[in-house]
Amino acid sequence: MRGLILICVTATLAGIVIGFVGGAFRWCLQAADDARTDFVDWTHHLPGPGWLVPVAAAAIGATLAALIVRWEPLAAGSGIQHVEAVYRGDAQPPMIRLLPAKFIGGVLAIGSGLVLGREGPTVHMGAAVGAEAARRARLPAAEVRMMQTALGGAGLAVAFNAPIGGTLFTLEEVTRSFRLKTVLATVFAAVAAVGCSRFILGNHPDFHVEPIGAPALAWLPLFVVFGLLTGCLGAAYNRIVLWFLDNVARLVRIPKVAKAAVIGAIIGLAMFVYPLAVGGGDPLTQLILGGHHIVLTVVVGYLLVRFIAGPLSYSAAVPGGLFAPLLALGALWGLLFVGVFDFVWPGNVDALAIPMALVGMGAFFGASVRAPVTGMVLVIEMTAATSVAVPMMAATAAAVLASYLVGSPPIYDSLRERIPAEEALPPSGAQAESDGTGHGSAPEGGFAADERDGEKGV
Repeated sequence: MRGLILICVTATLAGIVIGFVGGAFRWCLQAADDARTDFVDWTHHLPGPGWLVPVAAAAIGATLAALIVRWEPLAAGSGIQHVEAVYRGDAQPPMIRLLPAKFIGGVLAIGSGLVLGREGPTVHMGAAVGAEAARRARLPAAEVRMMQTALGGAGLAVAFNAPIGGTLFTLEEVTRSFRLKTVLATVFAAVAAVGCSRFILGNHPDFHVEPIGAPALAWLPLFVVFGLLTGCLGAAYNRIVLWFLDNVARLVRIPKVAKAAVIGAIIGLAMFVYPLAVGGGDPLTQLILGGHHIVLTVVVGYLLVRFIAGPLSYSAAVPGGLFAPLLALGALWGLLFVGVFDFVWPGNVDALAIPMALVGMGAFFGASVRAPVTGMVLVIEMTAATSVAVPMMAATAAAVLASYLVGSPPIYDSLRERIPAEEALPPSGAQAESDGTGHGSAPEGGFAADERDGEKGV
């Protein structure tokens, strides 16, 4: 009983820390979005080759982020796969020095326009705060791993202003189990974190969506078809992400910092042409969900640019995640699907544009991450739109089924397998609570890693 109270108190205090840190991180990114839009607009009025200015600016931002990763290699990429590896006992919990590296590196990388998500850094910063809090509370090694997992979920809750979604992420995606300690620690941390972040960001959903009626049940088969297609598209996106990770370094034999600069320059050129096609994607998503009319050819352009720019940006190995770009892609894909269907059946699907965009956000997330409940809850919490719950469930289930049938594993399973050996393996003598075989003890959930992996790919 006393141990459980200590865990809950520790989780709450750590949640307060990541709430203010994550809220400040999001505020910086919002300010960067606004500044970047004004900056690109200014470059369009420059005499001569004004496009070189955003190209140089994005390259500098990516370079500085890569230099931070050189100082703290663990700051590269999303970090969610590392949180999962730590919970499984395959890696050491992060140290607190990761927090400034993820914060500053994430602001530089995402703020300069790279198509990356804010949730990776906030999850990893939350994990670092949770692990440090658990160490200071003198919790055993297994509970240090559990605490970093719970605070990782709190970090996701802050990233999307979605406390239930962040809690579900921990239980559905990372631990794949419901254990009392983990559930309580995650809930206390998520509530404290989101409550504190709202002091900075405001007490309202992330996206403003006008009230919409529930789509007629007669359209449900169309949503299922949409979900099946989304599953195939999500599988393709995962493969492109992994292809870039596996091949960019081979194709471009230059130092990592120079590679990040080149990728930043490419994104900077896309930023000059399509300012809304870069960055995390929230302004573009808000335009779609706000009912703003976007010409279908422009939707196609945005979708194609972000479909390639996201994996390309992730291959730069700078701080940034995949979730937020997935949501923007899902909204674009939903809008495109309705637009194309309108050619086949003109005048009958106009009212489905926003519902299909909302459904696309959840379905695309489910197809790529293979955490369907988390994806649906995140979208509903971010938009406060519950009227599309039934079609979203149908489409997301169909998307996950399709991605499974085409043999696409969950993206974070694939990324976890690519963690460098020097990061994945605990240092000699550091395995607290070793079972005597050279392997760390099983996580608090009580399952060995290979037992939990029985559902891998499902």
